[in-house]
Amino acid sequence: MKIICVGRNYVDHIKELNNNKPKEPVLFLKPQTAIINKGQPFFIPSFSNEIHYELEVIIKINRLGRFIEKKFSHKYYDEIGLGIDFTARDLQLELKKNGLPWEKAKAFDGSCLIGDWKNKKDFNNIDNIDFRLTKNDEIVQNSNTSLMLWKVDELIEYISKFFTLKIGDIIFTGTPAGVGKVQLNDKLKGYLNDNELLTINIK
Repeated sequence: MKIICVGRNYVDHIKELNNNKPKEPVLFLKPQTAIINKGQPFFIPSFSNEIHYELEVIIKINRLGRFIEKKFSHKYYDEIGLGIDFTARDLQLELKKNGLPWEKAKAFDGSCLIGDWKNKKDFNNIDNIDFRLTKNDEIVQNSNTSLMLWKVDELIEYISKFFTLKIGDIIFTGTPAGVGKVQLNDKLKGYLNDNELLTINIK
């Protein structure tokens, strides 16, 4: 399985990082070794002094597909959830400044938290779901999927032009504003509507 991540999919997050608004989705990958084992904490790596949390709505692919038309995209996922893309922001900025790929900052071991899954039938409209992240019980990210520049079905259509989607693949759909640095002993919790789907301790 592979993890396909979308960058710059919320205008407020683009602004907070002073990035340019893209003309099409920005894609990058995380390997399986990035996934944090269930129940394990996130360990701050020694190579970064500024690890940021990025809460994202995620979907799990349920069938093989390539060159998927948007009108058929809904057939390719049944489950929706939340994940955190942990990012070494200091390393990422240095790499970007030198025109280099982001992988070391985005795809390092233990940089990907995948929470619990919900059936998409539990939601009236995938394109209108509230989600939020708390840090030590204080809300730090709070948004709605309606604010995505490219909605889930559009992302599936776009991604499948470049990568064959396989059963079990996971798509991270982008993070809204409010990203910030994690500190030792922080506790993060993620909610989709009012369903708590993830929690993790920072060590």
